[in-house]
Amino acid sequence: MTDRRVKVGNSDLEVFPLVLGGNTFGWTSDEATSRKVLDEYVEAGGNFIDTADVYSAWAPGNAGGESEIILGRWLAVRSNRDKVVVATKVSEHPQYKGLSHDNVIAAANESLLRLGTDVIDLYYAHFDDKNTPLEETAAAFDELVKAGKIRAIGLSNYTADRIEEWFRIAREHGYALPVALEPHYNLVARGNYERTLAPVAARENLAVFPYFSLAAGFLTGKYRSAADAEGTARQGMVADYLIADGFALIDALDAMAKAHDTAIATVALAWLRHRPQVAGPIASARTPEQLPALLDSVSLDLAADEIATLDKASAPFAK
Repeated sequence: MTDRRVKVGNSDLEVFPLVLGGNTFGWTSDEATSRKVLDEYVEAGGNFIDTADVYSAWAPGNAGGESEIILGRWLAVRSNRDKVVVATKVSEHPQYKGLSHDNVIAAANESLLRLGTDVIDLYYAHFDDKNTPLEETAAAFDELVKAGKIRAIGLSNYTADRIEEWFRIAREHGYALPVALEPHYNLVARGNYERTLAPVAARENLAVFPYFSLAAGFLTGKYRSAADAEGTARQGMVADYLIADGFALIDALDAMAKAHDTAIATVALAWLRHRPQVAGPIASARTPEQLPALLDSVSLDLAADEIATLDKASAPFAK
């Protein structure tokens, strides 16, 4: 599968077209399980891991940075840092909120320590900080590039207008330009990305790595009725999809999955991989057993008529 690696925008980074999400490390996956997931992902040809300094501060007993620590220990034990592309993010860690110059620099240094590395391959501004001038944030990221502490810049959860403003500022001052975009995008969350973000991504050659690729599990087919989600941890996250249009989409995915003798999640991820500018969806595996369905999406090439079928079935979510 390694021959399917793709270039990250205008950078020199080349990555596997399925990104392993690190949000489960130290949360729903303990360290031993996280290492097994990482091992199997890499053995299958994967080389791109996406985490954030805030993962997983929301879990009881966690302070943030747990995912980076687990990933850093695994990199040290496996001695494979030069073979793995690491992405992490800044702005949401409880001790490093926002995107002021000093905060970005301090948070990056802390991430480097937790990851046990001297460079972050792709560093994202996790959420826009309207309280800090974009000029200040863009300057901080450029400073990190020039210092050799990060290789490339990514933006996550930014509006199209703010992305365009970042590029304007960067060009005006000669700063390093962003190369990647991490938006919320999947078959049941199409409208905002396709209407506003996709044109900017195409214009600026941003590699797009969608998160929530499987819509909190809805696009695995595990919820075939509203009752299936009742009392589950993700009930609130999937509530908007538990409607006739959502179940009709699952039926279309199911039929296609059966035709390919694969999982529904595999087809949903393959559809994303076929979208313009998408370099690879981000997907997390709580256990090694969940990995095959994700990895199989890399080699599933959907025909034009199959893509059209899914486009039509998901059209109600493209508004």
